[in-house]
Amino acid sequence: MTVHAYGAHAGDQPLELLSITRRDPGAHDVQIDIAFCGVCHSDLHQVRGEWAGTLYPCVPGHEIVGRVSAVGAHVTRHQVGDQVGVGCMVDSCRQCADCEAGLENYCDGMVGTYNGPTPDAPGQTLGGYAQSIVVHERFVLRVGHDASQLAAVAPLLCAGITTWSPLRHWNAGPGKRVGIVGIGGLGHMGIKLARALGAHVVAFTTSKSKRAYAEALGAHEVVVSRDPSAMAAQAQSLDLIVNTVAAPHDLDAYLTLLKRDGTMVLVGAPSTPHPSPQVFNLIMKRRALAGSMIGGIPETQEMLDFCAEHGIVADIELIRADEINAAYERMLAGEVKYRFVIDSATLGA
Repeated sequence: MTVHAYGAHAGDQPLELLSITRRDPGAHDVQIDIAFCGVCHSDLHQVRGEWAGTLYPCVPGHEIVGRVSAVGAHVTRHQVGDQVGVGCMVDSCRQCADCEAGLENYCDGMVGTYNGPTPDAPGQTLGGYAQSIVVHERFVLRVGHDASQLAAVAPLLCAGITTWSPLRHWNAGPGKRVGIVGIGGLGHMGIKLARALGAHVVAFTTSKSKRAYAEALGAHEVVVSRDPSAMAAQAQSLDLIVNTVAAPHDLDAYLTLLKRDGTMVLVGAPSTPHPSPQVFNLIMKRRALAGSMIGGIPETQEMLDFCAEHGIVADIELIRADEINAAYERMLAGEVKYRFVIDSATLGA
């Protein structure tokens, strides 16, 4: 099946309209007509070759929502017409300890929704900036939100699960003080989810102008991290920090805000390393510095169900497919609140 998509033939070239081939659904495959696809900063890094190993042509997109248009003969989890989503992965080895634990995201054989190995032409997976996609049923998720919210659901498939996973793993909830560093695509979801889980949420931003935004998102407190006195007032007060910033910065400034046995989890992925933190900021209070990457399929489904129950979606700006290159530049300039989403109906229109 030939469909329209937006992708690039090289890292120094803009994305353009392409024709790509999708396989016919196999016995356990689900074919999805894509309605909307979120635009993640990872898309930009990968398609521009800023992360090693990009394969071209590269069609990005791993925040996919739409409806099932066909299913394979042995599919049991989904049926034609279902409202579904696909996140950052479309396959794994399915038999290692990680896969058996429902943590396919940590499988060494995890296959990304784009730029991953596949026998399909052209030899690498092609993502969600496209009219349709075919995915094994194990990696297709139910979306319980009202159809009118579908565009704003799309970023939950990456930004939502990326922040949900550490919040759940480190038991964010009532009685816990949780810091969210950065108020962007990831951070704004972290604030919403931590608040809905019942935690006391402290948002950290470098910009005074984002104070009102953070409060509207649900933050109980907002700290401008460039204000030394405001940072000092939070010393040794937080149980957990989810750090969403995707640029190198001073981690010690935040480690000192953790209580004894507190943890700071890095979910932002800078293209160059952070400065190394002071060991004494860790050992003197038995603090931990950790990392987390998206979530497994069961965890992602849990997040989607929680968000549907609590009416949680991302704050988005809907764009046409042919506006993607301009959107990338605006994303780099921080000119989006907080996630671009492509209207897939405009592909090839």
